[in-house]
Amino acid sequence: MKGNLPKRFFSLTRQPALHAILPVLFLLLFSSCAIKLRMDGASIDYSKTKTIQIADFPIRSSYVWGPMGPLFNNALKDQFANHTKLIQVRRNGDMKIEGEITQYSQRNKSVSSEGYSAQTELSITVNVRFTNNANHAENFERQFTASQTYETTRSLNSVQEELVTQMCKDLCDQIFNATVASW
Repeated sequence: MKGNLPKRFFSLTRQPALHAILPVLFLLLFSSCAIKLRMDGASIDYSKTKTIQIADFPIRSSYVWGPMGPLFNNALKDQFANHTKLIQVRRNGDMKIEGEITQYSQRNKSVSSEGYSAQTELSITVNVRFTNNANHAENFERQFTASQTYETTRSLNSVQEELVTQMCKDLCDQIFNATVASW
């Protein structure tokens, strides 16, 4: 291998000054470049925003499944606890999320060749009011909806917990992205 490379290559690599300069050059090059990569998806200025107030969302829907409220409320609080450094407070938060579950419904999604319902769509809609006390231009009131489909051959009772849990996760992702993620 040594025979294929020019002799001056080996004479350069043996010089002690070059061995001292190369690490310094690499250090200067990489220390002057700052790469900021956030894995949590949040774009929060933590120097201005340190706390968040997340109110429990009451159920205002005419059709109700009892565990749905706590499932949604816990999932929303967990989303912010797991993906931001914001401290959750009961009042006077730098950010505030409140609202209500306005609709929980099911409807026929598709019909079989025999004329019967083949699939049913279950959906949840929440109304969200977001206040950012550090930047009021970001405040909004908006509705978010998530839905899941199940085969009508299965009963709602057998799939309800799984589907509601998935819809709550979807809703929390939508709310998180609308409030603190800038994609």
